[in-house]
Amino acid sequence: MKLFVTGGAGFIGSNFIRHILGKYPDYQVTNFDKLTYAGNLDNLSDLVNEPRYSFIKGDVADETRVNEILGQGYDAVVNFAAETHVDRSIHSGARDFVITNALGVQTLLDAVRKFDIKKMVQISTDEVYGSLELDDPSQFTEDTPFQPNAPYAAAKAGGDMMCRAAFKTYGVPVVVSHCSNNYGPYQFPEKLIPFFIFKALRDEKLPLYGDGKNVRDWLYVLDHCAAIDLMLHKGQAGEVYNIGGHNEKSNLEIAKIILRELGKSEELLTFVADRPGHDRRYAIDPAKIERELGWSPKYDFATAIPETIRWYKEHQTWAKKLETRKAELNPHIK
Repeated sequence: MKLFVTGGAGFIGSNFIRHILGKYPDYQVTNFDKLTYAGNLDNLSDLVNEPRYSFIKGDVADETRVNEILGQGYDAVVNFAAETHVDRSIHSGARDFVITNALGVQTLLDAVRKFDIKKMVQISTDEVYGSLELDDPSQFTEDTPFQPNAPYAAAKAGGDMMCRAAFKTYGVPVVVSHCSNNYGPYQFPEKLIPFFIFKALRDEKLPLYGDGKNVRDWLYVLDHCAAIDLMLHKGQAGEVYNIGGHNEKSNLEIAKIILRELGKSEELLTFVADRPGHDRRYAIDPAKIERELGWSPKYDFATAIPETIRWYKEHQTWAKKLETRKAELNPHIK
């Protein structure tokens, strides 16, 4: 299979490329990434001499460039390309998020249709569903209506709806995932778990929004990669699959786990003003993908989170290089 992976220099995308090349010895992967501040080719430095892997710099919203490359012949597209940081979508503006997360998706869908590509997998988020209350026992299913509350989530929902329209109108063979919060190696340091880890390592305060009780369902990144693999090979065109880890934790719980693993005092915890439109709880019901594709999470949180914390502790130079690059490329982003 000749596979076109967009956003492959990011957190989940780089883990997925490594997963695919390790599992399928006859597959070829092209990594197409704009290399914004969160795109980091160091994430795939071990593949530099891999003949089945190639990198092309480009933007998924650039129709001419996308058509030029996909016109060369690919079997499938997996789209990780996205602006993902919720706080930036709120405080720095939503324009970039709409361009990449909605227009970029439409650009890929048009190319998949034009060149008769056999499958596209769109990687989305549970945030499109909105928020659940802490005392609400329900979970998000594939039939839960979209109610995005942050600009990031609204832009992702727009891309997902374009996938639905492309399938319903033209029969474009696209499948969509809605996954819960990922954790694991190579995640950009602005995200909650690495952000708190590096704060704790420097004995700095860990800022928790509001009361810290906002709940997320945490999924190890390699479990997510395995689910995407199944969607790519077995997922039915036009279908949506929710991917969750059966692992709901509050932000406060996550912070305390990190402090405990690093031998730091809980005095580093501090509570700050809540962010606008902060969703209270996400909870994914992955029954459909478990039932129809045979997926289930393999990594136990109690084992994987200490290993994740250890990885970041041992890769502080990697993180410092990313922060320096972020400052150089986007000095206005804080």
